Amino acid sequence: MIKVDSLNVIESPAPRAPRPDWLKVKIPTGEGYSRLKSLVDTYKLHTVCEEARCPNIGECWASGTATIMILGDTCTRSCGFCAVKTGRPTELDLAEPKRVGEMVKIMNLRHTVITSVNRDELNDGGASIWAETIREIRKQHPTTKIEVLIPDFQGDTDAMDTVFRECPDILNHNTETVPRLYRIVRPQAKYQRTLDLLRRAKEQFNLVTKSGVMVGLGETPEEVIEVMKDLRAVHCDIMSIGQYLQPTKAHLPIARYVPLEEFEMYRRVGLEMGFHHVESAPLVRSSYHAAEQAK
Repeated sequence: MIKVDSLNVIESPAPRAPRPDWLKVKIPTGEGYSRLKSLVDTYKLHTVCEEARCPNIGECWASGTATIMILGDTCTRSCGFCAVKTGRPTELDLAEPKRVGEMVKIMNLRHTVITSVNRDELNDGGASIWAETIREIRKQHPTTKIEVLIPDFQGDTDAMDTVFRECPDILNHNTETVPRLYRIVRPQAKYQRTLDLLRRAKEQFNLVTKSGVMVGLGETPEEVIEVMKDLRAVHCDIMSIGQYLQPTKAHLPIARYVPLEEFEMYRRVGLEMGFHHVESAPLVRSSYHAAEQAK
């Protein structure tokens, strides 16, 4: 047994085939899925749902929800968990924000989530495109709530502020893992930089903030609790916790399958800490049930 803050948590077994039943998902099908796929292709947009091989793509797309990924499909970083293509991007699509706005309008979305690859080769990390995308969505569909899942812009506060000044309804930046594992999980990121970004969004711009972590990468429950404490120390409002799933054999292996009891413990402890909402379950991802979280 593992004891965390006076709570008993069942220790997880090592991963084995087949996956636990709670990690099985259906193959994406249906009219809603096909319609959204058609729109994404028509407007020549990228989605993190496809690029990162999200297990919830069938459920979300069938209900008309997708996370649009701007700034292309090639990331300048090489995170050990992420299936998005890594390399040096060759172009910047200045017309992309307008197309995103048009798609949001056609879908009549009440809540839209926008994310991006890292574009560290750009002077502002793509912040100007981020800002223009938010403005286009508001121009073309003023009633939609906008949630952004942004990169760290290498700690450039001017770039951050370019996005913050557009006042997205929710500002999300993921912690992803515990500090001890950053070197292998997020080698080009810094734990403190993530906390500083979230602190600035709250203290300087009073934005609703959100962050998320993956579990099953080799962290301990005690370490996850410490990350939760750090996030509350910078007044983070919403947190998501989900099981890491290895996208390909070239990515980091799964250290363990985290049991349902542990996810429930994280949810309960997080609410006790003062998070407004904690989404904690095996298949949870940053934008999973985002509209419901925003409520």
